[in-house]
Amino acid sequence: MGASGEDRVAGRLAALSTEEKADLVAGEAIWTTKGFDSAGIPAIGVTDGPNGARGGGLLGTGTATACIPAGAVLGATWDPELVERLGGVLGDEARAKGCRVLLAPTINLHRNPLGGRNFECYSEDPILSGRVAAAFVRGVQSRGVATTPKHFVANDSEFERNSIDSQVDERTLRELYLVPFEYAVLEGCTWGVMSAYNRLNGTFCSENEWLLTQVLRHEWGFDGFVISDWFAARSTAASARAGLSLEMPGPGQWYNRGPIGEALAAGEMDEGHLDRIAGDVVRLLERTGAFDGDDRCVPGQEDKLDRLEDRALIRQAAAAGTVLVANNGVLPLDSAMSGTLAVIGPNARKAQIMGGGSATVQGYRNVSLMDALGDEHGHLDVSYAQGCDIERSLVALAAPMLKGKLQLEFYNGHDWSGPVVHANESASAELVFFGEPGPGVNPEAFSVRASGVLVAESTGEHTLGLVQLGRCRVQLDGEVVLDATEGDYDRGDDFFGMGSELISAPVQLTEGRETPIVIEYSSRDSFMLCGVRVGLKSQVKRDLLAEAVEAAADADAAVVVVGTNADWETEGRDRDSFDLPGDQPELIRRVAAANPNTVVVVNTGGACNLDWADDVAGVLVAGFGGQEMGYAVADVLFGQADPGGRMTMTVPARYEHSPAYLNYPGENGVVRYGEGLYIGHRWFDARAIEPAVPFGHGLSYASFEWSQPRVSGGGDAEVADPVVVEVDVVNTSDRPGSDVVQVFVEPPPSLLHRPVRELKGFAKVHLAPGEATTARIVLNRRAFAYYDSGDQSPPGLQIGNPVPAGESQKRTDAGWYVDPGTYTIWTARSSADLVDAVEVQLSG
Repeated sequence: MGASGEDRVAGRLAALSTEEKADLVAGEAIWTTKGFDSAGIPAIGVTDGPNGARGGGLLGTGTATACIPAGAVLGATWDPELVERLGGVLGDEARAKGCRVLLAPTINLHRNPLGGRNFECYSEDPILSGRVAAAFVRGVQSRGVATTPKHFVANDSEFERNSIDSQVDERTLRELYLVPFEYAVLEGCTWGVMSAYNRLNGTFCSENEWLLTQVLRHEWGFDGFVISDWFAARSTAASARAGLSLEMPGPGQWYNRGPIGEALAAGEMDEGHLDRIAGDVVRLLERTGAFDGDDRCVPGQEDKLDRLEDRALIRQAAAAGTVLVANNGVLPLDSAMSGTLAVIGPNARKAQIMGGGSATVQGYRNVSLMDALGDEHGHLDVSYAQGCDIERSLVALAAPMLKGKLQLEFYNGHDWSGPVVHANESASAELVFFGEPGPGVNPEAFSVRASGVLVAESTGEHTLGLVQLGRCRVQLDGEVVLDATEGDYDRGDDFFGMGSELISAPVQLTEGRETPIVIEYSSRDSFMLCGVRVGLKSQVKRDLLAEAVEAAADADAAVVVVGTNADWETEGRDRDSFDLPGDQPELIRRVAAANPNTVVVVNTGGACNLDWADDVAGVLVAGFGGQEMGYAVADVLFGQADPGGRMTMTVPARYEHSPAYLNYPGENGVVRYGEGLYIGHRWFDARAIEPAVPFGHGLSYASFEWSQPRVSGGGDAEVADPVVVEVDVVNTSDRPGSDVVQVFVEPPPSLLHRPVRELKGFAKVHLAPGEATTARIVLNRRAFAYYDSGDQSPPGLQIGNPVPAGESQKRTDAGWYVDPGTYTIWTARSSADLVDAVEVQLSG
């Protein structure tokens, strides 16, 4: 921000009283900041999240919006330019939802395969994460919407995430976990940062002065605002002194005129601390154009965009982030095939396009592979078999068991009587309300009646179940068959642990018969979040595996779509197992035995056990690909798009090989990052452990030739001068495709222990058949440096001790150091596929 902008910030700040400044640094409500009409300061809206601008809802409620691929898929594109364009889409969507702040991106690292929010995060690698994060930030902020890279810092799993003490040595923090945030600040120029729930080395991140002031502001020069994660603020004076700018949600518990006034009076903080954080909020308003009088971006005024060009971009990105892990020649499939294609698996007909928790949005649509085949490959003879059941808990009724949509009628009060004050519809029987359910509906006391038609897929006994946040009863054919409006129910772990345990009843249904269903819900006894999930599960015995094997045996090729859902990968809970849930591994093996042309599509957010991969003809990792995922997977399967993705995480052959295995998830309120620098590919190289899939791996349908790398820089040049690596890339095939030139740096013997080699740069190229280009990767000083925190031993420790001891060189000054010597620069297609090497001498 220029001098004139800072002058305006100072002028607006000077016009506020101490009490008004104290109120300004706390939110007004769950998704809005506080405004002061008398001072010309408007309220602004904030919205989750990483893969869509949700607006005022929560857990998938709210206005429909664009759902882009989840973070792990964006990382797998290795394409910052593409991610920047997607950021622009979310910036537009945020403004359409009346918001000037997007609570994204999530840039914690994939420390362990079981991390519940790995799907939201880009990679195990800090350089890849950082470059993608900076691009995302630039894209969103190009629309005048602030970003808040999160969660700052070491919030890498869900276990006790609100309070756990992440104990991480400074070198590991500097070289790994802080790096993506540093990129977001220095290259992305982010206007905001979100502090994490957890403690860092004993101090909560929201009041950690070393983190928020010394590192973020003084060392990196950050001049934006720091927003707390929701309910993560823990103090008044300590947080203000550390530099926490904005407590959310509102009304503030620690930041408002009461506690801040008391802290000022007690001398625990001074007016300068308050001016600094209040100035951060005013600067946010200035940067996002909130003072410009734009009445098209007002909290609560939410519109839909759903632009065709956005759909096309999301589809392109999903294909660009799809990784072809293995292919014996079966892919791409022949789009003109005359035989039968068997499509198998629970996620083939119901795609998982995003993870659970605050990242969940109501996407404009959810296209599964079966949907895409029906829309664009209707000439194919396609059979379908579910194969197995993967549900962890109750799944909401939706198509095809729910015919059409539920018609919703809202009433004020708790007894489904009086005039209908609002009407709506829903495609599923998960009815969740956050804030005002609709115009004229009292959020403090309301009820809703949802009416629709149920169509059972089998004849016999079914289990009708519900999980409620309030009170609910369900009628079938005019008869109440499940009533939970009275009685006490324990809490389960659904809806962030606020939902009830599963409440169920047996019902008899007939296949194909249309049965009227009425769901009556009341907000009575709910807290903050309201709603119900109603589901139906058949108890009729079917051999789903045998049905899948039969379909595969009768087909020319089989595509098995396996994966997880939002119950297995979600905010608030880490994954239970490294294995695919249910009978999916057995399903894959049986289908592969029945059909040698079996391709597996992995629809998971994080890494999973691939010990079945050698049994199949091809493996695609699609991740959570956003609303157009089904089309993108079909594009890749039939060769209409090149599988552009490269792995963003190392997949271990066994979970026990994971770097953090012995230090995960934590105990007695502490998680020790005992593996230090050695996460991901650093660990597997250092320990000489062969992974199932190496970091950076990914195949293309095209073929490419690389020249020997050319390097300029190094030698006795100034250490700050960059080293430039250039590689000529030629597409030697008759297909268009993309390739990623990855650059790893292998250091000489150093004063401190260092990883064998580390990713330090990359370039993605897109080439037509026969086309050539030059990939150029710039390596700055940090690409060759490591952080030495210095000898922390007490002075004079050995004085007067006659026993001889080995001596070693030590530094006393902490900082980044480049040791002199010969550095090997590798060009590579993955951490395990090193192509060529060139050496450079650095003077240090």
